[in-house]
Amino acid sequence: MSETTTVTQEVPEEIERFNIIFRIQHVLMFTTFLLLSFTGWGLKFAHEPHGISSIWIRIWGGAETAGLIHRIAGVGMLLDFIWHVLYLGYLFATKQMTINTKTTVIPLPKDVVDVVKNFMYFLGLSREKPRFARFSYAHKFDYWAVFWGMFIIGFSGYALAFPMQVSYIIPQFATGWIWELLWLMHSDEALLAIVFIIFWHFYNEHLKPEVFPMSWIWITGKISTKQLKHHHPMEYEHLFPDAAKKNRKH
Repeated sequence: MSETTTVTQEVPEEIERFNIIFRIQHVLMFTTFLLLSFTGWGLKFAHEPHGISSIWIRIWGGAETAGLIHRIAGVGMLLDFIWHVLYLGYLFATKQMTINTKTTVIPLPKDVVDVVKNFMYFLGLSREKPRFARFSYAHKFDYWAVFWGMFIIGFSGYALAFPMQVSYIIPQFATGWIWELLWLMHSDEALLAIVFIIFWHFYNEHLKPEVFPMSWIWITGKISTKQLKHHHPMEYEHLFPDAAKKNRKH
């Protein structure tokens, strides 16, 4: 999400797409997510005396140990999310990041147009592919799904992990059904997140033929300008306008 504003005549072989702070936040996020997924799945079916879930929960040391790991990972994920939001606020306050239509992760009307264009292209109804900026509609959906999910799964998870503290803010009329509702919210949102990560995020970022078996951007934070020009032409033109003009002339 960091933005390069210096434009030079010479185009480098690669540029930094994500700085070290964003990369650390990403590692913490997916590490805690994996721990939560593995322990949470076992805890959900821990009451079953036989089957895969019963074997799986024993691998984590039983329901009590798995529950402790689950709560620690949950708090870690929430702290990582809060750190990310505060860091974004810092970047905006220091003007290291600004809102630009060609670099922002905020959804724009163009993203809706890009969705339609992409579907038409894949269905053979159009020969024109959409031209993406720094973040395509898929990236934005991927990013904001985490924000949406964190509020649902984060609050419900915190309430289930610390019921005594949360019970003080729960109205008396809701005490008979609120805990079951929170459990359903937490469980179903977790299942949705797992399915989303496996079938959407992993495919789009790592399993596509052009990046298989893995995109290295999450480790190095860098992308080649050749890839940038191909996958994010509008950002390339924004960063290297002289080179883009020269290419158009040729």
